[in-house]
Amino acid sequence: MKTCFKVVIPARYGSTRLPGKPLLEIAGKPMIAHVCQRALEAQAEEVVVATDDERIFTAVTNLGIQVVMTDPQHQSGTERIAQVAAEFGWHEDEIIVNLQGDEPLIPSPYIKNVASALAGQTKAEIATLAAEIKDTDEIFNPNAVKVVTDKHDYALYFSRAPIPWCRASFGSDEKIVTTSIPYLRHIGMYAYTVGFLKRYCLWQTSPLEGIESLEQLRILWHGESVLVKTVAETPPAGVDTLEDLERVHKFLIS
Repeated sequence: MKTCFKVVIPARYGSTRLPGKPLLEIAGKPMIAHVCQRALEAQAEEVVVATDDERIFTAVTNLGIQVVMTDPQHQSGTERIAQVAAEFGWHEDEIIVNLQGDEPLIPSPYIKNVASALAGQTKAEIATLAAEIKDTDEIFNPNAVKVVTDKHDYALYFSRAPIPWCRASFGSDEKIVTTSIPYLRHIGMYAYTVGFLKRYCLWQTSPLEGIESLEQLRILWHGESVLVKTVAETPPAGVDTLEDLERVHKFLIS
């Protein structure tokens, strides 16, 4: 049965490392156009860009994609998405996929997968993705967020640290990894219901997310379940720097 879902793409103009990032050209089109194309290929019912800048608003309008000007005071993409859901009057059971505006290489099937995973169960109102880590160095890389799940694929914890931590490593200079279960790298794409989104925006920042600098820990702190769908591999990294921009450009024209 087909899963019905919407995609909202938060796209800010301001970026410390790469100002105007959504409008930077990649393979003849602005980056935001590539991201919107991934969402359309995933067969989303609606694709909406949520922005705080008139230049992005105009560019997206010219693409024929729906776009909403959101409050510049919003502190996160999640808050922008909540405003979009409110303005469109979406029902609390509607599924929204949060697709970041700097992910032009995200595989379209992943977008559909995370929405379908959420729709296929009733315990959680938010789902996300993960992929098995195959490079040992990545396990110990704090920029690679790890997730541990229970036997039903619901998240137990997210961390920048290597989790699960192998007990044999204590007191040893050697980095030891367990082979009994795979290490999972979290992929920062989320599907959630409108009802969950409304609750989330009312929650205070949690101590755990402050320590780890991981916003998703707020969800676990407040006692909600997060379904983790495992996919074949981690997608190519998004665009944060000029070097990333060149890498993506080469990939798309190859």
